[in-house]
Amino acid sequence: MNVRRSAAVLAAVAVLGAAAPAAADSSPSPTPQALPSALYGDTDPQYDGVWRQSLALLAQHAAGAEPPKAAVGWLTGQQCADGSFAPFRADPSAACDAKTMVDTNQTAAAVQALAALGGHDAVTEKAVGWLKSVQNKDGGWGYTAGGPSDTNSTSVVVGALAAVGEKPGEVRKGGKSPYDALLGLELPCTGEGAGAFAYQPEKDGSLTANTDATAAGVLGALGKGLLVEPGKGDGAGSCVKATTPEQAAANGAAHLAGALAAKGYLLASTPGAEDQPDFGNTADAVVALAAQGDTAQARKSYAWLEKNAGDWAAQSGPGAYAQLILASHATGADPRDFGGTDLVKQLQAAGPAAPGKTTEAAEKAEDEKDSDSPFGVWWFVGVCLVAGIGIGFLINNRTKRQQP
Repeated sequence: MNVRRSAAVLAAVAVLGAAAPAAADSSPSPTPQALPSALYGDTDPQYDGVWRQSLALLAQHAAGAEPPKAAVGWLTGQQCADGSFAPFRADPSAACDAKTMVDTNQTAAAVQALAALGGHDAVTEKAVGWLKSVQNKDGGWGYTAGGPSDTNSTSVVVGALAAVGEKPGEVRKGGKSPYDALLGLELPCTGEGAGAFAYQPEKDGSLTANTDATAAGVLGALGKGLLVEPGKGDGAGSCVKATTPEQAAANGAAHLAGALAAKGYLLASTPGAEDQPDFGNTADAVVALAAQGDTAQARKSYAWLEKNAGDWAAQSGPGAYAQLILASHATGADPRDFGGTDLVKQLQAAGPAAPGKTTEAAEKAEDEKDSDSPFGVWWFVGVCLVAGIGIGFLINNRTKRQQP
């Protein structure tokens, strides 16, 4: 789900912000490193490498395509000795230490991808062991070990547990299961955002509806991962007070269906973009609705994506193609005929088989180094930090404060 990518962007902003100098740093930029040839995409993987790779492998598996061995080997090689995964380790031979930015989202996504491919039990068992070791006392997980539980992180870990045959409801900490955490993050059936999930509670303990978290929460409450088989059913029900994870999932799906009904897509909530569609979040919502059984709305919104999401995917890269392939699989559609585009071919073209891969991030860094413009990387970081203060949880195309 995009929320993992968004959390990765937040992590990037936080790290860069902590390191930002009081005045502009005139020291030369480090020479950019060439990206691994086995990695999907040609943008900087520092904050989403494992997540991006995991979705790419999972999507190809869903489409019946065998991923290149080099791509799978790169992913398994990113694991730390304790079982966790960082977004990107430039030198996998170097041991992870306290400075290695491991997180639950990358780790859980890797588990889901490798479990689906099969033959990687040692890697997935060690990863699940680490995830269990950092479970919070409320039963959930935060993006980083020890961080406050959030709907998105809890849900992607639930998907990892289910992928290896664990029963998520039996994975407990302090007597609480992941389902307890998710039930505590769902809004009641009265008032604005009825039935939706929040990302995290506000400072005052209140909950704010978040469609990205809701899509994740539906899957988590159903005990499902990112790869969803086509569901059965025709429509969403009404919101009923949730005392079980199944009812919480039904409530969340009803909220998503209502949000999608008017235009067929979800809106981005970034400042100044109120009327812009959020393609990634819409794809996630399609998967969630299909998992719940609301196939009617899922197929309608998938049809909208077929007509409108091609340019977005081409600009966004392998993670976007993977999301659309997973949405296609969940609705029983053909990812090789997505409005005339072969999504699988496009995804594979961004992977190890693609000749002459370039490193877009490296090229941009070189341009900045040679430029006399004062509007360089630190200006960009400053903008991100300011936005982060107001938004709270900046995720690629969406934010923590996303409204229904």
